[in-house]
Amino acid sequence: MPAPEREHPWWRSAVVYQIYVRSFADSDGDGLGDLQGIRARLPYLRDMGVDGIWLTPFYPSPGADHGYDVADFVGVDPQFGTLEDFDALLVDAHALGLRVIADIVPNHTSSEHEWFRNALADPAHPDRARYVFRPGRGDGPPNNWPSVFGGPAWTRDEASGEWYLHLFAPEQPDLDWHHEPVRRDFEDVLRFWLDRGVDGFRIDVAHALYKDAELRDEEGPFPVTQFSSDWRKGIDRPEVHGVYRDWRRLVEEYGDRVLVGEVVFSDPARIAQYTRPDELHLAFNFALLFEEWDAGRLRATVDRTLDAFGAVGATATWVLENHDVTRLATRYGGGAAGRQRARAALLFLLALPGTAFVYAGQELGLEEVDVPDERRQDPIFFRTGGERRGRDGSRVPIPWTAEPPAFGFTTGEPWLPMPPEWAESGAEREETRAFYRRALELRGGFRDAPFAWLESPPGTLVFERGDVVCAVNVDAPELEPPAGEVLLATGAGPGSAAWIRRA
Repeated sequence: MPAPEREHPWWRSAVVYQIYVRSFADSDGDGLGDLQGIRARLPYLRDMGVDGIWLTPFYPSPGADHGYDVADFVGVDPQFGTLEDFDALLVDAHALGLRVIADIVPNHTSSEHEWFRNALADPAHPDRARYVFRPGRGDGPPNNWPSVFGGPAWTRDEASGEWYLHLFAPEQPDLDWHHEPVRRDFEDVLRFWLDRGVDGFRIDVAHALYKDAELRDEEGPFPVTQFSSDWRKGIDRPEVHGVYRDWRRLVEEYGDRVLVGEVVFSDPARIAQYTRPDELHLAFNFALLFEEWDAGRLRATVDRTLDAFGAVGATATWVLENHDVTRLATRYGGGAAGRQRARAALLFLLALPGTAFVYAGQELGLEEVDVPDERRQDPIFFRTGGERRGRDGSRVPIPWTAEPPAFGFTTGEPWLPMPPEWAESGAEREETRAFYRRALELRGGFRDAPFAWLESPPGTLVFERGDVVCAVNVDAPELEPPAGEVLLATGAGPGSAAWIRRA
């Protein structure tokens, strides 16, 4: 029998901290973050007050997409450590009260995965059926689908003349989820990590596993530069929901675990369909990522989100930063104004009802780094000939100290350059870090309280969570806060926010 779910499981109002493994902390001086580096920093995360951590892929990988091209789903890449290191990290995290969510990548494998090597070596090999190989259309690919990373989503296998599908890089061939052994394989993968003690999974491109079986052309033009998959018709197929019903039953055998889907649409109602009671526990709601610093649009997005997730009885989630988008302070204008707005947005985010996902470095107010072209590594940059800058600027390693050139991240050379001007903001970062800790501490007092909007002037957002009011002045000349005790505030004037306990 599945273990009974608690009435209010931990993930329903959690704050989960995303760790981009390569960039968090390096324990051995090779310039790459690793599992032992994370393990050494777990007390920092505990003291900050987060409920859990999400680790980006740490599996063996050639690194064409920095770990999202997985060559072995049940191992640890030697550059990050060993399985024993992972087990030790789990033990330490759990001892500190931190949950650990692993990133699983079911849409595709690395081209170096044994299955794909077999598929290329012999078209009659059973592993060929695990992937989407099709004859071309004339001299070209089977359809007009573009890759998220630029260029076509098909690459020709010269030996057989067929083409294989890759929604991302050619080194990331898509699996064919219509092929039943693929489903069974991934259930085995989930059990491997659940047996080791992980608390759940973040599911990469969860909406894209099944493709249109007829591989019909998409209707152009193709806005592939936008983060959302709204325009694609060949994915988000009904069959994918059966996979997550199976996975939900599987993880419930292990007790209080969580499945979080990366479902990349701008419409919360479309995302919420993945969180019906027998499917995923949570799905990333990226709606706020698509909005500018505008009070009316932000409020409308909150309402759409709460309505959509409430309609299926699910928990809303909130995200303002991750490893795929420009850092928030830069998106909100950069410089002192952008950092001030980002801090106000943090209070806004953490006061909303549901689960918040935050990104490593967000607590430091980091801005996007302009990585020199010769140091860039993101495949998006190379596949678009530099037209799209890629995601390296949000993946620069975390500065732990104010001492250049590596700022306490490593004793070697960081895999991406860290800007020397970070030395000048050490005190500011410590102030921001302390602000973040205090916000998480205070959030614990109202995280399960009811939510309601309060009347406020144009250009502002004011709502209550129990006896705490969150007041955000987005761009109004002034905002008179309600009477009461100011618990936390970012300043005054436009681009500020405060939490106030009613008198």
